[in-house]
Amino acid sequence: MLQSAPLMLIAATAMELPPSPATPAQVAICCGVGPVDAAAHTAAALQQYAPRAVLHVGIAGARRASGLAPGQVVIGQRALYHDLVIDARFAPRIVEASATLLQAAQNTLPDAVLRDIGTSARVGGTTDGEMMSGEVEAMEGFAVLRACQLAKVPALEVRVISNAIEERDRTKWHFEEAFGVVHALVPPLLEAFDRALAAEPRA
Repeated sequence: MLQSAPLMLIAATAMELPPSPATPAQVAICCGVGPVDAAAHTAAALQQYAPRAVLHVGIAGARRASGLAPGQVVIGQRALYHDLVIDARFAPRIVEASATLLQAAQNTLPDAVLRDIGTSARVGGTTDGEMMSGEVEAMEGFAVLRACQLAKVPALEVRVISNAIEERDRTKWHFEEAFGVVHALVPPLLEAFDRALAAEPRA
């Protein structure tokens, strides 16, 4: 990819994007909530902007048994699509994160934890079905990473825990704390991605 191509920041909602505008070398978009809108908007944005790489950020839930607390940063090593229960020969349910971006994120956020992140169109959806091992749940990650995979654009999902998946009372979710952490981690991550991609040998 050309070095002049932008880095793309994707979040489901404007609340998960930093308040400062993107730089000329960056593009920020809202992909919408849930896997369908996320896939459609991401695919359209990839075609429009042809980015070098994608950083997908947002908040997430975690199982109480995981030990992950509100404010904890999670780097997604894989995105798992829990809503799709079908033989993998027909459609994938797992997308691996870009190894280059994964390493850059780990170097930049040494206190973050590395986990699979489950995607479901409904809160608590990762507790059902065949793929029961995930500790972290969000609603767009697989869709975003799958669109990037098809477009051959490296991508990574990074989430901040806002709530326990089992907690149904949303007044007890830590939205503001999680949004603040998301906003703070975006600039250093994008800078790290820029350096990591520049260091890669050109094809």
